[in-house]
Amino acid sequence: MKFQPRASHFVNGVYVEDSAGAEIDVIYPATGDVIARLHSATPAVIDQALEAARAAQKAWARLSGTERGRVLRRAADIMRERNHDLSVIETHDTGKPIQETTVADATSGADALEYFGGLAGSLTGEHIPLAGGDFVYTIREALGVCVGIGAWNYPTQIACWKAAPALACGNSMVFKPSETTPLSALKVAEILMEAGAPKGLFNVVQGYGDAGAALVTDPRVAKVSLTGSVPTGKKVYAAAAADMKHVSMELGGKSPMVVFDDADLDNAVSGAILGNFYSSGQVCSNGTRVFVQRGIKEAFLERLAARVAMAKIGDPMDPEVSFGPMVSEAQMKTVQGYIDMGIADGARLICGGKKLEGAGYFLEPTIFADVTDGMTIAREEIFGPVMSVLDFDTEEEALSRANATEFGLAAGVFTSDLNRAHRMAAGFEAGTCYINTYNLAPVEAPFGGAKMSGIGRENSKSAINHYSETKTVYVSMNGVEAPY
Repeated sequence: MKFQPRASHFVNGVYVEDSAGAEIDVIYPATGDVIARLHSATPAVIDQALEAARAAQKAWARLSGTERGRVLRRAADIMRERNHDLSVIETHDTGKPIQETTVADATSGADALEYFGGLAGSLTGEHIPLAGGDFVYTIREALGVCVGIGAWNYPTQIACWKAAPALACGNSMVFKPSETTPLSALKVAEILMEAGAPKGLFNVVQGYGDAGAALVTDPRVAKVSLTGSVPTGKKVYAAAAADMKHVSMELGGKSPMVVFDDADLDNAVSGAILGNFYSSGQVCSNGTRVFVQRGIKEAFLERLAARVAMAKIGDPMDPEVSFGPMVSEAQMKTVQGYIDMGIADGARLICGGKKLEGAGYFLEPTIFADVTDGMTIAREEIFGPVMSVLDFDTEEEALSRANATEFGLAAGVFTSDLNRAHRMAAGFEAGTCYINTYNLAPVEAPFGGAKMSGIGRENSKSAINHYSETKTVYVSMNGVEAPY
């Protein structure tokens, strides 16, 4: 098989196999073909990975931040040099078009490695002078062994988004990719080793939910970072909380995008496309509830349908293709079920809704209009190329309805009135908000959700606080008094 790795796991600096683990078929979503076969981690492999991470972490933490950062920056350079090859793997792992993976996957992973590599040398404590000559100083310390659990939509990016701040702070990591997209993280591990990371610092173990559960509950683990669904997040959070482990979670959403009648129509349409159909709709922060002010609704829908008709669907390895398949047959069937529910609930199907003929898991970009807040497609996360367009009249109404969800990952507004734009951003109950754009996530900016959409932040200086803790040292320059 062309994409078969040397072994299923990367532990203590080498590839490791244990064929006793359950088989994991890696399927190319464009054809349905099996392109690699891996094995889930056995308890022995998990123990080996955690022990390797524990052994590597102490010496790594003793290095200066500048020395740690140097390794991460070298890894970023290697990743950029190999962007094409990594993008080919990512396309076959996920089904995303090569047009997309070459600019949005390994490149964003390299950005994270470079950013946190540059930040590592600045991670110092502070001096706090007190009255009378006493003072306090703080020390920023690593947590220890971190566990990263990835999702299947951005396997290279997610591995780097978790590894880069963790390693910059002096931690080690055991990373478990999604069993649906297990290939890319192995390459991240290879690159980190080549860049000078010590053996055992970043380990990759494959597996299903039982492997993730074993990692989360192990007493050697100090921190768990998950990207995934809300139901999975609840389970992982509860398991980690039993041992008071540090936790950060980037979960799902049902994010609103509000388009006012004074918005630039083409920009708003572009935002809706990026917020619903990029990666075939498989993005956690997607703005899948598009609230359009009633006066421009039909013009918006007409422009949107015309633009979506221009999407080129087909072989993801064709550089001209801009829309690929769903990641798996199971996910495709889930989305088909939601499309059927939308039709049954009375939403107006503007375009799409069908599976393409032939092999692969291709669904047409699908747009529903006249959607109401109570419809299933407006309440539940679909994670596929399905957009719900809802009408609204006033700003107050739009904000109230936008926030009427248990989720709070992202939100966006399109308007030429910047006062209103900032009012909306202030009023959104979401961790990441956009004004006149959507779904951008530069490494310099914090990314994460509110309410049921997660806890903690990825990227930016904020991530440092989730991969380190502060020790306070009080120094007395005076005598000590006691009451007796």
